[in-house]
Amino acid sequence: MPHATLTIRIPESLWIHEISTAYPDTAFRVISVLVGPDVSVAVIELATPNPVPIIASIDERDDVGDLELLWKHDDTALLQIETADQSVLTPMQRAGVPVETPFVVEDGVVTWELTTSADRLSTLGDLLEESDIGYRLESVHDIDGRTDHLLTDRQREVFLTALDEGYYDVPRAASLTDVAARLEISKSTCSDILHRAEGKIAHWFADERLGRRSNGR
Repeated sequence: MPHATLTIRIPESLWIHEISTAYPDTAFRVISVLVGPDVSVAVIELATPNPVPIIASIDERDDVGDLELLWKHDDTALLQIETADQSVLTPMQRAGVPVETPFVVEDGVVTWELTTSADRLSTLGDLLEESDIGYRLESVHDIDGRTDHLLTDRQREVFLTALDEGYYDVPRAASLTDVAARLEISKSTCSDILHRAEGKIAHWFADERLGRRSNGR
């Protein structure tokens, strides 16, 4: 069973996108969330010395039906918010992927930690794309530990650096030369290590996700 880290760009139409981008230095920590058939209710912690303008901005939103200040102490405020627009959560509902809390929304972006089946994770990706919700799969690994030794430490370092630099983005944000320069190794060495790492990952994916019978490599 995979454990995945998923970063999602919240649609601009949602209140949390507008408010969190208007206050980019404030972390909106979602403590709990209840998703109903028509509305969602969330308890959100704000880390800010002055929550008044933020609360006022939230209260002005048409897609926020109810807003309560539950608690305020020092630089922390706790709010309960009811909203009718739950489009960012709908793909998770349809895929049958539980929402793990707490999670943090900052500057229009939310990062979710997900533990679910490979099939449901794949379905979630498809549904996010269908909903035109931008996302990035930051990491995924089996919680049973079978992939712990899939790559050597060096292969893992080079592969993750290439991933972070945008080598696998479409279009590519970094070239092989850029990745090699970041690691201070030659382009040929970088290419060789990446090729070996990609081969191991491809064989693992084919065996674990596509049901191919392993040939022992």
